[in-house]
Amino acid sequence: MYNGIMQKPIIRTHHTINGQERQLFLPLDVEVLIPENDPVRLMNEIMGEMNYKALYEAYERVGHNEYPPELLFKVLVYGYMEGIYSSREIEKACHRDTHFMYLLNGRKPPDHCTIARFRSLRLNGVVEQLFQQLVQKLSARGELSLNQVFVDGTKFEANANRYSFVWKKSVEKHRARLQEKLKELWKQLGEEFGIQISYETTLEVRHLKKALRRLEKLRKDQGVVFVSGIGKRRSHLQRFPEQLQEALKRERTYSQHLRILGDRKSYAKTDHDATFMRMKDDHMLNGQLKPGYNVEIAVDSEYIVDMHISSERSDMLTFLPLMKKMRRHGLRYPNVVADAGFESEENYVYLEQQGQNAYIKPATHERGKTRKYRTDISLAVNMPYDEDLDQYTCAMGRILSCQGRRKQRSRSGYISTVTVYACSNCMGCEKKELCIRSRSVNPLEERHKTLYVSRNFLRLRRASQERITSEKGALLRMNRSIQVEGAFAQLKEDMRFRRFLLRSKVKVEVEFYLLCLAYNLRKLHRKRQFGRCAEHLHAFKGA
Repeated sequence: MYNGIMQKPIIRTHHTINGQERQLFLPLDVEVLIPENDPVRLMNEIMGEMNYKALYEAYERVGHNEYPPELLFKVLVYGYMEGIYSSREIEKACHRDTHFMYLLNGRKPPDHCTIARFRSLRLNGVVEQLFQQLVQKLSARGELSLNQVFVDGTKFEANANRYSFVWKKSVEKHRARLQEKLKELWKQLGEEFGIQISYETTLEVRHLKKALRRLEKLRKDQGVVFVSGIGKRRSHLQRFPEQLQEALKRERTYSQHLRILGDRKSYAKTDHDATFMRMKDDHMLNGQLKPGYNVEIAVDSEYIVDMHISSERSDMLTFLPLMKKMRRHGLRYPNVVADAGFESEENYVYLEQQGQNAYIKPATHERGKTRKYRTDISLAVNMPYDEDLDQYTCAMGRILSCQGRRKQRSRSGYISTVTVYACSNCMGCEKKELCIRSRSVNPLEERHKTLYVSRNFLRLRRASQERITSEKGALLRMNRSIQVEGAFAQLKEDMRFRRFLLRSKVKVEVEFYLLCLAYNLRKLHRKRQFGRCAEHLHAFKGA
């Protein structure tokens, strides 16, 4: 009986055979069950040599834990090596898998809350330093070339609702409508209540709060009592503040949206750092717009040596943050190999200033091989250029002379110098329609051919084109497609990592550093098993 209610007795099922007790045959030392060449032994050996001082200091900040930090770190990294990312699945593996028991070394398996807290709280600001320790160990073993690095990026889906999105254009449109309504209310505020509050161009939250305080003071001075309920008629002095209150609420919402958005065009409500990006098409070739992060990695000798996670969709603007991050970590490669998505004058100039050779494929490299591109008379590259006179000659023999120079600012703030070339007279040209293709409200008959050329960008692009078409450049481009694109293929396909589990950029970086640690350890084990240690480049294979 419990509280006067008869409880049904709990019958526990007995699972032994024929009612006989069975002895557990698992040996007390599970090490005898682990093969000598198993990757868990290599991982335990390398990670046992690391310095965990920073990790212990993290424990001092947030409290004490019954498990040694390095033990939980090993368990977490080995879980990522095996493609187990959920804290609950890792807890289950600690109870059942002898490899995890081997790492625990006789200790009680941690519960999923302990694992989740360790990953979310303790590793923030620490895992990056631990990852760099592994990179240094790989370098000391001769596994890294330290001569060429391959850079590429991909997009991973964030752990955010796909339909709880906020678009900057929509916010700005609705806020503009609200501002028009507020300006009408502001006019009534002065005409009907004699309250004048000045503002510059936009009515902000502080202006609305000030107006509400003035109206409240006016209500008290006049002794107006606010009423509510059916059949009660509200005065204009009551209805007007209610309209301002509603506008204040909306203005706060729009201001918060714009503050979170910053320079981005969208964000997810369930993960403010995630941006809606165009992912790879699915198996039905349907475009997928999902919240995600742009992940850039740098690969040397098939090992990931550094990474950068950004909310920026363009690879072009994530190149410099990755290069500067590598420089802070002491990684300065003479040769940097990247795809056409990273090409920009700013990136070229940075590598030239740092004394690094840019093996970046120009955006026109593949299109330049087509007949359509080579015969396009509207392009400056297909027009003869006289360096002494600084002028171009079009397909009809007319001169495009220099009209001056102007500054041009990119999205990142980089200022480039652009030279403007224009034709003095395009009247009566038979190929004008093929030559002038820019959009303009003016009719084609009144327009003249104009070119905007960055001489410095063309010089740097030409130098990079010569490098990638050389014998060494061809070898590096082939290895880029094998090593860095192969790394993403293994992360997404072999290790089955396609979506982040944690939210916010800080926690996502922790999660991806753990994945990079697991990837490098798997790669080292693989190369040792096949006798490929200290091999840095794949050679060309004959037919």
